[in-house]
Amino acid sequence: MNDWTNIEVKLIVEDYFSMLSDELSGIPINKSFHRRALLGLLNNRTEGSIEFKHQNISAVLIKLGLPFILGYKPYFKFQKLLEHTIIEYLEIQVKSLGPKFHDFAESSRVFSGKIDFAKIKDEPPKHNAIVSEPRLFYSKNPVKINFLELEQKNSELGIKGEDLIVNYEKWRLKSLGKQNLAEQIAWIAQIDDNAGFDILSKNTDGTDRYIEVKTTKLSKETPIYFSKNEYEFSKKNSENYYLYRVFNAKAKPRFFTSSGSFDEFCTKEAVKYRGFF
Repeated sequence: MNDWTNIEVKLIVEDYFSMLSDELSGIPINKSFHRRALLGLLNNRTEGSIEFKHQNISAVLIKLGLPFILGYKPYFKFQKLLEHTIIEYLEIQVKSLGPKFHDFAESSRVFSGKIDFAKIKDEPPKHNAIVSEPRLFYSKNPVKINFLELEQKNSELGIKGEDLIVNYEKWRLKSLGKQNLAEQIAWIAQIDDNAGFDILSKNTDGTDRYIEVKTTKLSKETPIYFSKNEYEFSKKNSENYYLYRVFNAKAKPRFFTSSGSFDEFCTKEAVKYRGFF
């Protein structure tokens, strides 16, 4: 199959942002309808190739610090042309999309129904999918705010994610016959937000379990942001340090866990520096 042409890439980028705009506004999207409509405008592309390109677009948006369509898992091998087309689109549409990006980051609305703790845990994303992310080729980002990081800084959303994990941990220990350990769980972030972790739970042998909770309304492939303090604490306490990644928090929350230091379960990238004189 030939590479996608300029016109084809422009069409699918415009269609993706049309769907994303609706999703951010709370309007249900019919992905099959959009996919079939595109088929007639492209050069003998298959529905599978359209889905794959949607995943590529999600990957570019992640690298730009922007929300993406929940159902399109990011795939990080994409054409330069796709990246440039997305940036050109954003340069024109940033004023209209900006308020929706802000609403996404600042909203703390989450699923309010009953949660089955026995079915809430998921598998972590494959580590090699993160390692293979390419560096972007753009010289400037038309969107000046990292909205993925801004969402993670949403304190109300973070509290709701931590509350979910506190209750899960109580359920986990009680279901294992460890009622006495369940009663010892402490929500550390409520009393000390510089401790390097959020929740002090227990392993079944009674040893401490240090839990850091990161919450997003997007999918589990969404990158996390962590402080130097959190990173150093994870290295010093790697044997009992756990990341609980809560995702899909608005639709129906799930989470995965990773243990050890941050070096062991994710690939870190420096995004800020501090200079001393």
